[in-house]
Amino acid sequence: MDSAQAYEKCLKRLIWASKSLKLEIQPHQLAEIADLIVQPMTGPWRYFHTPQHIFDVGGTKEPIEVLAALFHDLVYLQADLSINFNLSYFISPFIKEIDGRLTIRQQGHLPPDKIFAMVAAIFGFVPGQILNPYVGQNEFLSALVAAKVLEPFVLPQQMLQIIACIEATIPFRPKTEDGLTTCDRLYKRLHNTNIEFNLGLNDGEIIETVKASVRMANRDVSSFAHPQAAQFLANTWNLLPETNHKLSTMGAYTVGDYRTAIQAIEAFMSSLEPNLIFHQFRGEPDNSSYELLYHRASRNLEIAQLYLKCKLVTIALIEALSLTIGVDIPLTIMMGEIPLPGFTFMPLEYFLPEVSNPYSPKTNIEKEVFDLLTIGRAKSIHSDLQHSPVATFIVKSIGFEAMTQQCDRAKQFFQDKISTEDFLDSFNPTLLENIIGALLELFESRKTAISHCYGITLLKSTNFQVKLS
Repeated sequence: MDSAQAYEKCLKRLIWASKSLKLEIQPHQLAEIADLIVQPMTGPWRYFHTPQHIFDVGGTKEPIEVLAALFHDLVYLQADLSINFNLSYFISPFIKEIDGRLTIRQQGHLPPDKIFAMVAAIFGFVPGQILNPYVGQNEFLSALVAAKVLEPFVLPQQMLQIIACIEATIPFRPKTEDGLTTCDRLYKRLHNTNIEFNLGLNDGEIIETVKASVRMANRDVSSFAHPQAAQFLANTWNLLPETNHKLSTMGAYTVGDYRTAIQAIEAFMSSLEPNLIFHQFRGEPDNSSYELLYHRASRNLEIAQLYLKCKLVTIALIEALSLTIGVDIPLTIMMGEIPLPGFTFMPLEYFLPEVSNPYSPKTNIEKEVFDLLTIGRAKSIHSDLQHSPVATFIVKSIGFEAMTQQCDRAKQFFQDKISTEDFLDSFNPTLLENIIGALLELFESRKTAISHCYGITLLKSTNFQVKLS
């Protein structure tokens, strides 16, 4: 979806939502809001958090949810590295930067602003608070933009509902020590905000607001419950270049760049608890729907964890070997080029031998991961290969249990707790010999290709000498 298509679709959503809520917004004002939304959402580093994502998160049934979703990812500092200039107009009166960290201004330096106060109350944020980049910073700033943009048009009660939906998209938050979920805490803050700002909402309306926020928040992380793990991993792969910008350019990243990206996503997936992904509040969603979400997310997590361990071990081995020839070695030097139309390249796996007596998966999870490595993830925007032939070769050679053990050693290697030599020595000697042999053949194939050019040059030089004589 290009920027023009995103703008048209965003504008249609805004028109529908404003009519559904009976908001008095002029066409030129809706056009300006659509442009404000689409510009940051189509930034150069947006691969997952795109216009299509906000359309999916909003759904098509509830105008409050549609509006909230359009704004909920406007600020995404980890990907964009800055706040879009047009958005900063709405943010800078309330936020300042101190030593590289965004901070809510102290009470004496904040302008008197009821809408900002309402946003802060719903999020539970206070003047002088340093914003946590990983827990609420993006959502809070996005909600602040939404509130200031929509302030002239929506009722305070509607504003509370919109901001609550955005707050609920802060992901993966555990229960408090006294057992309160994120939904419970949001409900309490909405109750207090309703009283503080004299909004006149009854308890049933507050409960329905939390339920709406649950629906939107669950759609925000819906890929975790995709029935196909291949699609879930494709979505995961779209996240990689958002926070690892070098990966967005084919052939421009090093072995270390790629390893760092895989290492980070593996660490995240390994630490994530499935009960922190989806929300449920007073029957929304119903038990059977929630259990299905939980079951699918649990399974996808288990698959992703093993899959990423295999990917991490593979790139760790390649990195260890690359360190014998240099520090910042491009991944394509070690693995070969990604296939391109019109070009014939021989990648590393082309030179790997067949594995005699290959490992056979023992569980359904192992079989699924083996298929993902062999056949590949669903297609993603990121230019990485969908399948993993070298990882497949290693799994066939040593099996998944050994892969898991090697993953622990790889992490020690990354932390310099074991040397490159010790890490390489921990692999099966035959496996290591086969990988090194394939690398030597890959390098030899390049030498042959270059030698062909040398032969052409030599022939031209000879002909030139003949002409001179």
